[in-house]
Amino acid sequence: MSLAESCTGGMIGAIVTSVPGSSESFLGSAVVYSNDAKERILKVNRHTLDQFGAVSEITAKEMAERAIELFRSDVSVAVTGIAGPGGGTDDKPVGLVFVAVSNEEKTVVFMNHFIGDRKTIRQKTTHTALYMLYQLVEGKI
Repeated sequence: MSLAESCTGGMIGAIVTSVPGSSESFLGSAVVYSNDAKERILKVNRHTLDQFGAVSEITAKEMAERAIELFRSDVSVAVTGIAGPGGGTDDKPVGLVFVAVSNEEKTVVFMNHFIGDRKTIRQKTTHTALYMLYQLVEGKI
């Protein structure tokens, strides 16, 4: 498995690597907080970022798919969102987070609206991402 993290800043990777034996299945994580990092490291399309923004369904999808390519993994999860307290707009409020899970067959993106402070939003994102990855691996999505 591999990860592409933005708003969680490595929190998902920290949880994964806290499990003994995780090195048997965890290949790596790209923490791509800025648009430039998303573009340079994960090869997210510049047009996608310009047209839809970093916090969007299509960006999350591209992040997850590019993580599979970058790490040569079987599955990946990607997150991008607005953890706050600032940065939100009417169209993209604080707590808006996209979680994408991907494998060789499909990529599924979930839009979430989390409520809470920055820490809470990041924690909820982390737990949701790992749960969605579990659902994908188990064939439930």
